[in-house]
Amino acid sequence: MAEYKEAPAGASGAAKLLNWVDNRFPLTKLYNEHVGEYYAPKNFNFWYIFGSLALTVLVIQIVTGIFLVMHYKPDANLAFASVEYIMRDVPWGWLIRYMHSTGASAFFVVVYLHMFKAMLYGSYRKPRELLWIFGCAIFLMLMAEAFFGYLLPWGQMSYWGAQVIVNLFAAVPFIGPDLAILIRGDYVVSDATLNRFFSFHVIAIPLVLIGLVAAHLIALHEVGSNNPDGVEIKAKKGADGKPLDGIPFHPYYTVHDIYGLSIFLIVFSAVVFFAPEMGGYFLEYNNFIPADPLKTPPHIAPVWYFTPYYSMLRATTDLMVNVLAVIIGIGAVLAILKGGFNAKAKIAIAVAALVAVGLLKAFDAKFWGVVVMGGAVVILFFLPWLDRSPAKSIRYRPNWHMWLYMVFVVVFVVLGYLGIQPPSPVGEIVSQVGTLFYFGFFLLMPWWSTLGQFKRVPERVTFAAH
Repeated sequence: MAEYKEAPAGASGAAKLLNWVDNRFPLTKLYNEHVGEYYAPKNFNFWYIFGSLALTVLVIQIVTGIFLVMHYKPDANLAFASVEYIMRDVPWGWLIRYMHSTGASAFFVVVYLHMFKAMLYGSYRKPRELLWIFGCAIFLMLMAEAFFGYLLPWGQMSYWGAQVIVNLFAAVPFIGPDLAILIRGDYVVSDATLNRFFSFHVIAIPLVLIGLVAAHLIALHEVGSNNPDGVEIKAKKGADGKPLDGIPFHPYYTVHDIYGLSIFLIVFSAVVFFAPEMGGYFLEYNNFIPADPLKTPPHIAPVWYFTPYYSMLRATTDLMVNVLAVIIGIGAVLAILKGGFNAKAKIAIAVAALVAVGLLKAFDAKFWGVVVMGGAVVILFFLPWLDRSPAKSIRYRPNWHMWLYMVFVVVFVVLGYLGIQPPSPVGEIVSQVGTLFYFGFFLLMPWWSTLGQFKRVPERVTFAAH
């Protein structure tokens, strides 16, 4: 049991109240550990504002979601009308709805940038592997949350988009049809589906998401923040036991984050007030039409933040599967002929290649498309073990590594754009090449991340006062 501490004589009422709380709950201790005496590297740059922005958007989504639930009706006959009621009759309802819809896109913007920062500076490397895994789990839950919320407006695009995505689960061998019925709660997307999605969107996923965010922050403060140099500041401490290259998070980085937050809120408000639909990317125009099970829109596409993965799904055709089978065959033959393996290893390679080709041909392209789409997210969890680079940060890697990352970003954006567009022969080929590059970037990372001339990593962080 902790020792009971008396407030100093002559202390103010506020000090006595704080002392009373501290004797029963470690409020000051938690504040000091995670804010006041949490030492962060002194060379943070603008890339390090996106974590706090993601937390801010999470709060915006929770608060606006609470107010939306007060007026929303999770009923297939009333859902669309209740959204219109919020927009037209509820005082400031239009603002709450637009903040929530814009917040969904803003969430993915800041999370994508936050993850890219981690890739640039090696924030997933030892000792932050678990921190990265928690982050990827947050990303996965965020996608689930967005998907379950997508159906709730009960517009044409949300209805048919949910129909298409749920039908993908039917491609799973043996259990697919039953799994799709279980998710829908019916043979088609219906009132049962709406109620299930509403429950997951409002209760289940947010609880998991908040828990993962808490775990992410605890893991971050346990191992300490990374920095643009990839140098561990805990390795160099002064006589007082504090990192020589660290500064207290408050007030230095609270001010830093408030400045970034101010700019973000200006941009966020501009979108909410002047372009909440963002040309149909944030809110599709078809979603302003009530859901009609008898009328399919000419082109069905998910929201922009899902489209890179949707593009990979569409790229996985029978031709793509055949190309992959040929690549596996050629790779196995080259490994056997020129790999320098012994007889048993060669037999193992041949058997593995035959099994892989057999599996590719045993199931149809639709199933492998689902596998590719899911694998594009799951592969991120293994990034700490795929990257074998001697240097964490991109600053001390060969210059061509940065160009490779830039190409990766361009490919990801192109895949996202193609996922929004109607299918076309040229778009299909580009998507297939982009999908191969995406997976090649990660699967070949143990090889290419070790190539080139690396620069010497300094023992302490590089910092110029400004």
